[in-house]
Amino acid sequence: MEGKRLSKEQKTESILTSFRVLDLTDAKGFLCGKLLGDLGADVIKIEPPGGDPSRNIGPFYKDIPDPEKSLYWWAYNTSKLGITLNIESTDGQEIFKRLVKSSDVVIESFPPGYMDKLGLGYPQLSEVNPGLVMTSITPFGQTGPYKDFKGPDLVVWSLGGQTYVTGDEDRPPCRPSFPQAYLHGGSQAAGATLAALYYREDSGEGQYIDVSIQEAVAWTLNTVIQFWDLMQYNIPRSGVGRKVGLAFSRFAYPCKDGHVGFWVGGGFFAATSMPQMVQWMAEEGELGFFEPRKDWGVAEWREVDMWGMPPEELTAQDDTLIKFFAKKTKAEIYEEALKRRMILYPSSTTKDLAENIQLKERQFYVKVEHPELSESITYVGTPYTMTDTPWRISRRAPLIGEHNREIYEEELGFSKEEMRFLKESRVI
Repeated sequence: MEGKRLSKEQKTESILTSFRVLDLTDAKGFLCGKLLGDLGADVIKIEPPGGDPSRNIGPFYKDIPDPEKSLYWWAYNTSKLGITLNIESTDGQEIFKRLVKSSDVVIESFPPGYMDKLGLGYPQLSEVNPGLVMTSITPFGQTGPYKDFKGPDLVVWSLGGQTYVTGDEDRPPCRPSFPQAYLHGGSQAAGATLAALYYREDSGEGQYIDVSIQEAVAWTLNTVIQFWDLMQYNIPRSGVGRKVGLAFSRFAYPCKDGHVGFWVGGGFFAATSMPQMVQWMAEEGELGFFEPRKDWGVAEWREVDMWGMPPEELTAQDDTLIKFFAKKTKAEIYEEALKRRMILYPSSTTKDLAENIQLKERQFYVKVEHPELSESITYVGTPYTMTDTPWRISRRAPLIGEHNREIYEEELGFSKEEMRFLKESRVI
């Protein structure tokens, strides 16, 4: 399959139709294979005999603890075939190399050096298939003093810098409620793999890709790092800046049924929304802290210096807005903000997202058949559409060893006797 260009007919199917991917990853790299599979690649998820331990990550379908009913597994392994193979066995290694010969990509997330010890590192596999792209996804990359460190989500999220800016001012740093770091690593791995395949189309050369999840997380910090570079100042969690002589207005304000996002800010931000906000509050007789500013226009608000505002003034300002928003629902506040052309947004819950009219209109959610359950399950779709090479979930996540017969017997030509021997020997 290496070096093939997509025909016009294939392009109308999916953009990666002619490519095969061998997916050896655990939770650190599931998303990479899913993204490639949903774009049409022939992804084979390779699990150890008995199934991947990640199948035991909850929650589970109808709260039934079962490795075949993990919603986590379902979510990140769509559009993949599934086989079992013990790559630590001699026979398993030889079978894997046979699969590599007809593949374009190998993605793995084992500790650095593990694949090399098995004789399945990039130098060895590139001899089997010179056009192979191999992508390794690890917590800290293949080099450096941290390379052998373990990297659960909280550790990588913290060493990537995100916990420090996440959470409330009066509490320690924290992570989001759902593990995020591995998803950033998997997403970056997919992008890098696509770039390597594009390069190979012209050069015919494969290459090795080393993905550091820590670096993928640090990359999301954006302007936070620039604040340090330019000002030697760490951006804090909301409000902590008051304690070091810098003032920050909060970003999330509670209301009747959740929160809305709003920032008084300074300069452009204040001038864009605060004249309308103060007018709205005046109409309802709840100016509070803003009483002296009720006649301010754009020019006056543009001169507001949020950085130099005394902490007590900032607190009084926030308290007035909290009191005002607390009497209204997210929908009421958002609708009024639209009418008044203010920068404000509701903070959506999972339920809000499931019922969001914009996402429904864009057909963001898709139904995926689960024949083993005689049911269709709703999945999250993709944030983009493509006119000529559409994205799609081609199948639900595989059951344990579901496609062993298809790959081993029909494709590699193993007899039923050989299959029985491999299974009894715990090779598959």
